[in-house]
Amino acid sequence: MASSPSGAATTPAPTITAPKRPAGTLYRGREGMWSWVLHRITGVAIYFFLLVHLLDTALVRVSPEAYDAVINTYKTPIMGLGEAGLVAAIVFHAFNGLRIILIDFWSFGTKHHRAMFWVVIALWAVTMAAFLPRHLMHVFGG
Repeated sequence: MASSPSGAATTPAPTITAPKRPAGTLYRGREGMWSWVLHRITGVAIYFFLLVHLLDTALVRVSPEAYDAVINTYKTPIMGLGEAGLVAAIVFHAFNGLRIILIDFWSFGTKHHRAMFWVVIALWAVTMAAFLPRHLMHVFGG
């Protein structure tokens, strides 16, 4: 122990150390991060689809012949696959949006958000499994 100028013994000052931070990112790729990323990606994709849809629908007022030409370009297998991707994005975005509502307004939701993410994925897979065969038969089979 050190002594002060008055001769009394003093205790050393405690050292404060910062808590150890985990290496890497905060999320580490868990369900919450992937849910957030997929929700943003599907939301942006749906937004751009709606923008294109408004523009091509507005074309009918300018020139019905040009509108018909644009609509005929949508009747290709590539656009049929694009429609399947659009449905996949809408279905995931809708189910995940309901999950987010449950997390925000239900105390059970915050405790079980990971399980609800997997429920969203399961519901999405079941919905897409019901939609895709019929849609792809229409696109490729006629």
